[in-house]
Amino acid sequence: MSRGNPDNLRRAAARKSAAALTRADHGLREMLRRGQPITFRALAQAAGVSLDFLYRHTDLRGRVEQLRAQQQNRPPAPPQRPDPDQPSSVIRTLTAQLADLRRRHRDELLSMQQALAASHGENLELRRRLGRRDEQN
Repeated sequence: MSRGNPDNLRRAAARKSAAALTRADHGLREMLRRGQPITFRALAQAAGVSLDFLYRHTDLRGRVEQLRAQQQNRPPAPPQRPDPDQPSSVIRTLTAQLADLRRRHRDELLSMQQALAASHGENLELRRRLGRRDEQN
């Protein structure tokens, strides 16, 4: 009784392993192109392979370790120059503070104008009363 062809099983396993290596290689290139951090876990997820697969293939493991070390030793990217058309954060902050001060000033001015109008009304009323009192005396 035969349990299958071992040569066919070996060839299928080799094809499956080669396809996984190709996916891992492509995933690694994509991660580098996008500037993503190189880690075994991220590569396994991107390539659809297991962590065990990555650790067992010494060439692939060496590349991941080398690229990861290069990324960790690379100095941080220089800060991007601000767009001259975009105001800096200091200007934005000061502009917001100025707008707030203007709003508060308008509110305070309106309140004072209303109080002044009420005072004028009271003053007029008091003068009228005083005039009536003078006429009566």
